[in-house]
Amino acid sequence: VIWTHKHVLSERRVAEKHTSPLTPNTHHQPKHTPTARAERRRAHPPVVFLKTHRTGSSTVQNILFRLGERESATFAFPSRTFQFNYPDRFRATFVDELPEGSSQFDLLCSHMRLDLREVRKVMPQNAVFITLLRDPIKTFESVFGYYTSTVPAFFTARRAATNEGKSALSVFLDSPEIFWDPKEPGNGLAKNPMSFDMGLNNQKWNGSWPEDLAQLEEAFHLVMIAEHFDESLVLLGALLGLKHEDLAYLRLNVRAGNSVTELDENMQAKVRSWNVLDTLLYDFFVQVFWEKAAQFGMERLKAEVEQLKAFTEDVRRKCVSRTEVPPKELEDLLRPWQTETATIVGYEVQGNLSLQDQGFCIRMMLPELQYHSHLYFKQYGRDMRAAPAD
Repeated sequence: VIWTHKHVLSERRVAEKHTSPLTPNTHHQPKHTPTARAERRRAHPPVVFLKTHRTGSSTVQNILFRLGERESATFAFPSRTFQFNYPDRFRATFVDELPEGSSQFDLLCSHMRLDLREVRKVMPQNAVFITLLRDPIKTFESVFGYYTSTVPAFFTARRAATNEGKSALSVFLDSPEIFWDPKEPGNGLAKNPMSFDMGLNNQKWNGSWPEDLAQLEEAFHLVMIAEHFDESLVLLGALLGLKHEDLAYLRLNVRAGNSVTELDENMQAKVRSWNVLDTLLYDFFVQVFWEKAAQFGMERLKAEVEQLKAFTEDVRRKCVSRTEVPPKELEDLLRPWQTETATIVGYEVQGNLSLQDQGFCIRMMLPELQYHSHLYFKQYGRDMRAAPAD
């Protein structure tokens, strides 16, 4: 299965019209025939990946996309566009139908707001649950920068900042309660965004929080930590039976340096105060993470991290000719989705690769929307459905 370089795919129309970057002989033959499904052996358990916002989750999703495509896995995709009706809580009815010839869903890794009961209606009982958390200060800065023009609380703060001659983030953090309406559905990411994605009450501490955390700890086999990404991948590999070549990665959906705001200590304190529940969530699962690392064996973990880093670096040298490429210099296939307030950079693939290596390398750097759209077509033999018109 080979990607071509001449394919043109507009990310702004990708949900409505998918034109595959695959060669014609593979593009028009969906893999999910009864024969293909019968022949596939499940080498790995089913996986639920809760894709949290602005934590590095697109990189993990890409690893799972590649794994699933290679194994002809059946993806639990949203019935419309790329997210499970976010920011509504996940419901089983948000998932598209099981393709012909498939007996179960093997992978669920599109954006959602978690509801464990509903997810368990969709996925097999032996599904492995994983997610990724990041330092709450870095997460909130990234969420704000990426979604300034779409989250109502952030957008309102930006308008106020224009009048005051300050940065939108500083104006918001000075008086967040002024801009944040908890009854507005679109404000879910405006306070404790990771807690919101995890299905927790993100507005304020309440008596159910300890019980909710305990339930999440029991449900999730691994909560990866972005600040220890390679260690997290080694533990993921052990959990799913993956090799280093399965776990090699390029960091995806990364902002250009001029889109990142450096926060002084005062602003960091304000972010922490506004996102205290995310801080509790993160600190709790960092402790759980290191407990799992200790069970794995710290010396073994250190050795495998070094092996993974070396393998990943070899892959990067083979695949990447240029990093942090501005979007205007990227071909459409490799151009990440851009927001009004953040510039997302990408990669340029090496030339003179064999067709097999080109396919491998392009998949590693393929942005979420393009890869998601391709896999959907490959699974169902039709284009993704667009979101209903407002």
